[in-house]
Amino acid sequence: MADDEAMMAEWEAMADEDETDGDGGGDASEAAAPAGSARVLDQNEIDSLLGVAGGGEDEGDESGIQAILNSALVSYERLPMLEVVFDRLVRMMSTSLRNFTSDNVEVSLDNITSARFGDHMNSIPLPAMLSVFKAEEWDNYGLMTVDSALIYSIVDVLLGGRRGTAAMRIEGRPYTTIERNLVERMVHVVLADLSAAFDPLSPVTFRFDRLETNPRFATIARPANAVIVVTLRVDMEDRGGLIELLIPYATLEPVRELLLQMFMGEKFGRDSIWEGHLTAELWQTDVSIDAVLDQVEMPLGQILEWVEGSQLELNCSPNSKVELRCGDVSMFKGRMGRRNSHIAVQVADKIVREGES
Repeated sequence: MADDEAMMAEWEAMADEDETDGDGGGDASEAAAPAGSARVLDQNEIDSLLGVAGGGEDEGDESGIQAILNSALVSYERLPMLEVVFDRLVRMMSTSLRNFTSDNVEVSLDNITSARFGDHMNSIPLPAMLSVFKAEEWDNYGLMTVDSALIYSIVDVLLGGRRGTAAMRIEGRPYTTIERNLVERMVHVVLADLSAAFDPLSPVTFRFDRLETNPRFATIARPANAVIVVTLRVDMEDRGGLIELLIPYATLEPVRELLLQMFMGEKFGRDSIWEGHLTAELWQTDVSIDAVLDQVEMPLGQILEWVEGSQLELNCSPNSKVELRCGDVSMFKGRMGRRNSHIAVQVADKIVREGES
């Protein structure tokens, strides 16, 4: 109790000093702080708390609130081949959307980022159309988001709107059946290009599943699951908008090893030169083979009773097959005989181990 009272007195004294300094040495009765008041932080302590002390933004180390905020971000390994796939997608979409809209369309890749599914869904600007698609061969789902600017631009272009005029937007109303059908047609075109972009890496078919306008009904993963978000910008002269492709890491797991390649066709952990050298050396390696006539199990007590002259009967005959083992691995079965002055075993059958076809 005495230590607690001394500590409280020390804090009250510090608070009194801070308030006295702030008032410029005013009246002591005005500077007196009530018991239990918190100490006011000075500028250096505030900077340290916010993580900008000492060097500001130039420092590489994060501290304070900045470190707490960044701890919730998703930091995953880069997938180099995924960038190649989406670069192919951009080139293919530029051609297919030009044919689809009969207009001059330019598609560019904004960025590829990692995020958590729940955080991304909460950040989608509404209104928007969310298309759920399924990767048939990978047996998982993905999400394509088309923002309102691109929706109205596509509708305006496909229905013959004039160039140079901004697309008419009526906020606060649901999308009509015509708008949904036109956007769905565009989604089919993009999914076909996405499937073709993955073909050189791993054949996959992205099938359109459903179209939603409410993010709650487009849930394809748990909120904490990690996803890849690819932002594509579609420009049609003075019109356009954004397409966001969301692919969970779980969807890409079947082809993760392929996406980790630095270039197309890279083989992990294989070197043809060393593989050929190792194969040649293995053929010249000497191994010891044991010929097992029979195997008998008996109690240890009975074995301890053996004396010189004890006999052990084997359940085999001169025509029984002998098992050939390399260490503890059974390799072959054969018949025992004699060749010249040596006892020999002629291999008759190969023993197929578990896991061999």
